[in-house]
Amino acid sequence: MAHIMNELKAKINGHKIPIVFPEGPDERIVKAVNRLAEESLIHPILIGPVNGSVHPNVEVIDMDTYPETESMLQAFMERRKGKHTEDEARALLKQANYFGTMLVYQGLAQGLVSGAIQSTGDTVRPALQIIKTKPGIQRAFGYFLMLRGDEKYLMADCAINPNPSAEELAQFAVETGKIAPMYNIDPKVGMLSFSTNGSGVTEESIKVKKATELAKAEAPEMAIDGEMQFDAAFVPSVAAKKFPTSTVAGQVNVFVFPTLDAGNIGYKIAQRMGRFEAIGPILAGLNKPVNDLSRGCDVDDVYHLAIITAAQTMN
Repeated sequence: MAHIMNELKAKINGHKIPIVFPEGPDERIVKAVNRLAEESLIHPILIGPVNGSVHPNVEVIDMDTYPETESMLQAFMERRKGKHTEDEARALLKQANYFGTMLVYQGLAQGLVSGAIQSTGDTVRPALQIIKTKPGIQRAFGYFLMLRGDEKYLMADCAINPNPSAEELAQFAVETGKIAPMYNIDPKVGMLSFSTNGSGVTEESIKVKKATELAKAEAPEMAIDGEMQFDAAFVPSVAAKKFPTSTVAGQVNVFVFPTLDAGNIGYKIAQRMGRFEAIGPILAGLNKPVNDLSRGCDVDDVYHLAIITAAQTMN
């Protein structure tokens, strides 16, 4: 963890990227934000009221006295295209996550970190409604950075989409492959299945095979292959027997799971039995980074996710 965080700190150092934290009343958030400000890693924006004293380099915004409320309201209603009455819009913008997300949308912050108090839905919903997904990306998704010693892997989607289509899987694969260099990972993307290169033919394996073809067509310069079982993706000797024609099998470091069931179970097995450190879920596919903390997070979790969020703005 320390090594990858040092790499990301070096990446963002000096840029003072503005990141908004909507949960000022939470003591963990305040402590992490103070640490980030003291180290001059980012420009923290804290939505008040604030529980505790703050570092002089922390910007604190009180929603009740914010001078640009009317312009924010107008921008929000235009973005939502008539989905809310003015009264409904005002009520939503009194919620810290909506208010913070609008700061990102308006360019006053470059990313958002929340979830220490709020649920995942309360964090992600405003982002999907306001910031929205990147052009060509149908759905946001969540990946985990898996660390053990010098080993680094990415696993997706382990957080959001229960049963993605072939088109969506292809987008997850390409987007996660593009993210990998941020962590100094040279991406070799494996599309996982219970089948390897046609060894089993079902609706499920056909979906992954189609996703592989779509991903290759979208990013021909990227090393992507599938469909393949985990052992064929990870173990060179197994890959040589099961998928000898693949230049990716046996070397995969970006694992794309066919369903949320598989992804969530897979990363947790690696975390609990394989003793990997699992950082995430880190959201991907949005126009601006928004990341969700666990409500059981500690100060270090907030600190680390803020650094990752800032690095995402530069990727």
